[in-house]
Amino acid sequence: MRSADGSSDGGEPVVDAVLPPGASSDSPVFVISIAAELAGMHAQTLRSYDRLGLVSPGRSSGGGRRYSARDIALLREVQRLSQVDGVNLAGVKRIIELEQLVDELRARVEELTAELSAAHAAAEQAAAVVHQSYRRDLVPVDRRQALVVWRPKPRSGG
Repeated sequence: MRSADGSSDGGEPVVDAVLPPGASSDSPVFVISIAAELAGMHAQTLRSYDRLGLVSPGRSSGGGRRYSARDIALLREVQRLSQVDGVNLAGVKRIIELEQLVDELRARVEELTAELSAAHAAAEQAAAVVHQSYRRDLVPVDRRQALVVWRPKPRSGG
């Protein structure tokens, strides 16, 4: 028996159990009838979702739709949003677009974080090299805190 999230009683997603060896979750391997069965929908619903741009399956050389495990998960999400949460299909499409944008932005943040870490490490290394080059016989003096000795001028005459 399948749960609402498309997993078997053991909690494992059904789609992962039927992927051919060597196929990834992005590999377009399922024909529309199998994808419809795995998603718990009618094949015509999948065609409608494709026309609306909610799910964009791959195509075979003959033009037939080929769905990936990721596409089937997305079909289940569309179904959940529309039937359980009551979101219309235009709203579902917008939610999907925004989720994809969030994923892209997260990936970009990870890239920038890695670049920043590398730049920080390079700056620390450069600072260490500069510090090693200091002459040890010179001592920097902060003139704002330097001690000034005042000696009054001798008075002449008197």
